[in-house]
Amino acid sequence: MKSKLLAIAGVAAVSAAALTGCAPGDGGDSASSECTNKIVNADATQVSVWAWYPAFEQVVDLFNESHDDVQICWTNAGQGNDEYTKFSTAIEAGSGAPDVIMLEAEVLSSFSIRDALVDLSEYGAADVEADYTAGAWKDVSSGDAVYAIPVDGGPMGMLYRQDILDQYGIAAPTTWDEFAAAAQALKDAGAPGVLADFPTNGRAYNQALFAQAGSVPFEYDNANPTEIGIEVNDEGSKKVLAYWNDLVEKGLVATDDAFTADYNTKLVDGSYAIYVAAAWGPGYLGGLSDADSDAVWRAAPVPQWDAANPVQINWGGSTFAVTSQAKDKEAAAVVAKEVFGTEEAWKLGIEEAALFPLWKPILESDYFRDLEYPFFGGQQINKDVFLEAAAGYEGFTFSPFQNYAYDQLTEQLFAMVQGEKGSDQALDDLQASLEKYAGEQGFTLK
Repeated sequence: MKSKLLAIAGVAAVSAAALTGCAPGDGGDSASSECTNKIVNADATQVSVWAWYPAFEQVVDLFNESHDDVQICWTNAGQGNDEYTKFSTAIEAGSGAPDVIMLEAEVLSSFSIRDALVDLSEYGAADVEADYTAGAWKDVSSGDAVYAIPVDGGPMGMLYRQDILDQYGIAAPTTWDEFAAAAQALKDAGAPGVLADFPTNGRAYNQALFAQAGSVPFEYDNANPTEIGIEVNDEGSKKVLAYWNDLVEKGLVATDDAFTADYNTKLVDGSYAIYVAAAWGPGYLGGLSDADSDAVWRAAPVPQWDAANPVQINWGGSTFAVTSQAKDKEAAAVVAKEVFGTEEAWKLGIEEAALFPLWKPILESDYFRDLEYPFFGGQQINKDVFLEAAAGYEGFTFSPFQNYAYDQLTEQLFAMVQGEKGSDQALDDLQASLEKYAGEQGFTLK
């Protein structure tokens, strides 16, 4: 039974980090490729690492300069799905994988079910657990097992064009009811754009919107890999999707595919007045915008269903995992735990790569809290928005076939916005398709 499950879990999800504008650097495409960084201590144990973080070579250099016994040999094997495909090939071949690999949290179950990742609870994960929020730690855990060390995350907020909202006398919305009213007011005023976009290919973004209303789509523990609970057509998800479908039918939001050239243009030319975004969104947005633009951007908390009982959500996040092919798993675990384990490394990650840290010593520091962002007119967006969002995020359970689940979600949402079915029917059909797929692949439904 498990061999069948291993075979179906190979293709992982499209990278959320790939959507942040993080460009891959040069590098080879196998674990045996020549290092793209300098080895400081040639006699030390070398740990091969695949990662696509921007400015990562500087972080690697910091690690190598401060470690006498362990050295990182870094390769960029591709970004997101490109890397995952190479990793899957190495898993099937039984060789060619790195010792440590950068993976998004949402794909950990897809690889752990294939016995491709090491349970780091056996290699001192508990020693660093207190350095991370409970939500971040849940994202890398399954039952008692810990399959990766968190690095960066995507707590969500709302980025908005203050100049556009001010022009039409609209206040930045704090609730989803206010959001809908703002969308209607913008249309009634004859504005050339719309309030926001609802991308049917939003994948983890759309799932986060559902989660804010209480959706828990999957129940899964890698200790029992043949069992899964699926509930994607719950009351909360139906409430959220009906809300967005109403805005779509009234022409109050766009339905452009996210992260296309056209979408990127519309993000910065005023076509959308609001961008509901992850904490990596400011870096992505800044990379698209003209520095001389007259646009006035500000950040605010993500709108809530109940302002008195806010629910924080997350979109994306990456980790370091130790692979089952690691030659020295103890040394590899040291790299996974410590490569982003200093303030100096994290200042590079924040200032050079626009990463949002999940390591609490820097996350909760005065430096990060008070950091001013010129793109937002000097606003301290971490203090105003993202720190509270990160602290309130409680974690998420992903399925071992998350890529398939996201593909099916995209298909159903597209059919909905095309008017082929209602919002409730879209989610009921999604539930049926995932149950059918799980059964075909050998899973028992809880």
